[in-house]
Amino acid sequence: MTEYPTSQEGPPPVASGGGTDEAGHGKAPIAATEAVRTHAAGAGAGPAADPGAAATAAASDVRAARSAAGAASGLPRPRGAASAEVPAAAGSGPTGSGPGQNHDNARPRDTADAVDAHDAARGAGAGPAPAAAGNGAPGFQGAGGPAVPGGGGPDATAARREGDRLRFVGAATRRIARGIDLDEIVLGLCRATVPTFSDAILVYLRDPLPVGDERPVGPVVLRLRRTDRLRPIDDLTDISSTIGAGMDLAGAAGAAGELDFSQLPLVGPQGDLPAAELCEIRPGGALAEVLRGVRPVFASSAGARAALPELLGAEHPLPRGNRAVLAPLRGRRRVIGAAVFLRSPERPAFEQNDLLVAAQLATHTALGIDKAVLYGREAYIADELQRTMLPDSLPQPTGVRLASRYLPAAETARVGGDWYDAIPLPGSRVALVVGDVMGHSMTSAAIMGQLRTTAQTLAQLDLPPAEVLHHLDEQAQRLGSDRMATCMYAVYDPVAHRITIANAGHPPPVLLHLGGRAEVLRVPPGAPIGVGGVDFEAVELDAPAGATLLLYTDGLVESRLRDVWTGIEQLRERLATTAQLTGLDHPPPLEALCDDVLDMLGPGDRDDDIALLAARFDGIAPSDVAYWFLDPEETAPGRARRFARRALTRWGLEDLSDSLELLVSEVVTNAVRYAERPVTLRLLRTDVLRCEVGDDSPQLPRQRRARDTDEGGRGLFLVNRLARRWGATRLSSGKVVWFELPLPGAGERR
Repeated sequence: MTEYPTSQEGPPPVASGGGTDEAGHGKAPIAATEAVRTHAAGAGAGPAADPGAAATAAASDVRAARSAAGAASGLPRPRGAASAEVPAAAGSGPTGSGPGQNHDNARPRDTADAVDAHDAARGAGAGPAPAAAGNGAPGFQGAGGPAVPGGGGPDATAARREGDRLRFVGAATRRIARGIDLDEIVLGLCRATVPTFSDAILVYLRDPLPVGDERPVGPVVLRLRRTDRLRPIDDLTDISSTIGAGMDLAGAAGAAGELDFSQLPLVGPQGDLPAAELCEIRPGGALAEVLRGVRPVFASSAGARAALPELLGAEHPLPRGNRAVLAPLRGRRRVIGAAVFLRSPERPAFEQNDLLVAAQLATHTALGIDKAVLYGREAYIADELQRTMLPDSLPQPTGVRLASRYLPAAETARVGGDWYDAIPLPGSRVALVVGDVMGHSMTSAAIMGQLRTTAQTLAQLDLPPAEVLHHLDEQAQRLGSDRMATCMYAVYDPVAHRITIANAGHPPPVLLHLGGRAEVLRVPPGAPIGVGGVDFEAVELDAPAGATLLLYTDGLVESRLRDVWTGIEQLRERLATTAQLTGLDHPPPLEALCDDVLDMLGPGDRDDDIALLAARFDGIAPSDVAYWFLDPEETAPGRARRFARRALTRWGLEDLSDSLELLVSEVVTNAVRYAERPVTLRLLRTDVLRCEVGDDSPQLPRQRRARDTDEGGRGLFLVNRLARRWGATRLSSGKVVWFELPLPGAGERR
């Protein structure tokens, strides 16, 4: 680990296998494997090697290797981790042969521990090596012990240990700060402290976690969020018993190398969890007092002795002495949890300076959790805002099938200004809208929502596409001088098989014909919405049955790696290729087509969010349409009934004659009463029977409850009771009143 070395001169030696991360969370099997392999080799060198002796020595050295896990941190090592003097191998160089030389201290932590165990296991008599500390970093004694040979005395040793401790805190806090969400931060704390600082850790957090300045309501509950520990050293007895049973020594060395001393759940001797899953903090209790004090305390202190049973559970035994530290986790406003650091009996107890280390770790963790919770809340708000700004589901109007997709620009920018919409219009028509507001912020999403609402309102007025864009341009200018957006507005008529398109600076749509030919439609580009003072031009094009229209935003075709026209040509080619794969006699499925279009995006092609709207034109056959003009006179309702009866006879729907004639008579009677120009009557046979009556009066009818003495006012009441759906829509030239009747046997056909 480069951030947490002891004093080092020259390039560090490289140990094979294993390693550490930046926070010193290493894997002990490096030294353990070397120890077992070394004793295996030594035991097998002679003709009368004793497997039991080799196993005993191997297990002893593995224990010594494990105790070296926290050596370089300047924190206490397990007892017995080093002996007074260990002879070096013959010909190994000047290790420990002269004053002032301490090669253990010159190694980084990720290699020093492994080499220490390896040198101790070789057992050759080349000369004495410096003594390894039992309560500090490699190569010096703990406080109050003899000076290290050539180390500069106790003062230099203490200074070096404090430097190591500071380097550990720096590396650990960097590891914690790298997390962006709650789980990453808690995991960073566990990985940074086990095994370097402690043998086990328990992290409790409030459930639920308060966000920002929110004041929690109800009792304060702590939930065990994560635990981490070293595997018990007793697991190594299986290796010695296996060797004693006659297992190959090289295989035993390999088994030891596979042991992972980290990232395991904290379990008790019987495999149970030695901590309560939930803990409710009693007001005025011992745990509440310790958490209110903020500072970490030893388990042996008076307050902690009463607080730990409340946190871990009264049935679980408490560590003896200063082998546990209870550290409150305090965020910006309040305590949000607690961390418990534990050390095994094989390791020296915590020192007074370790409370300062625990305080630093707890502070950085709590502040990181606070920020992660705030970030999570902001991401949730952004996701909800974007989701509510887009339609939950698309309508399924008569004569057209729809599919859509939306992709945010990135995981860290989940809101944007792209939107799509499909709005049913009178006469079985449908408006298709795709727009793009500049930017990827909450402001862009808010502006997008306002423009989408405005477009829906204008569409319900049945304004021409060019007029809709003109009013959107005025609305964008009212929202601000810098509110710019592009938009494509199209109206599809399934009866006429025509589509009218107006464009405001948006990429042109692509039309995929039934035979597999894909073409980019020639649509006047227009100026973006918000520029002001410009006119928009609409164009009317054929929309043949079986064709597919693709509306999209520029994020699909433009990126840093390609310009917009190159992307449009690639999109056209992709659509043509997809159509050929599915066959030229039938169009590709809409959902699969949308997925295939998005698959054309490669690495680096996602610089903007993407909105995609696909429309399959099925149309309505002329044989399923009946249309009449009626003069606004008293005989109009009777003529309307006769025309409707003839149409039903032609379609074989005589069972609907009574209901249809009654409703047509009522609606036409209301239209004739206020109309000055001819009234239109249209019947459409699709999956339902739809009747539309239009007149030039802008006043919409409203259903009301008629009194017993009233002679009128019951027409819409009958329509509401007999029709499956009904409605009235204001047009630029008047209004349309429509209703739908289910076809006989429609339930069986579905």
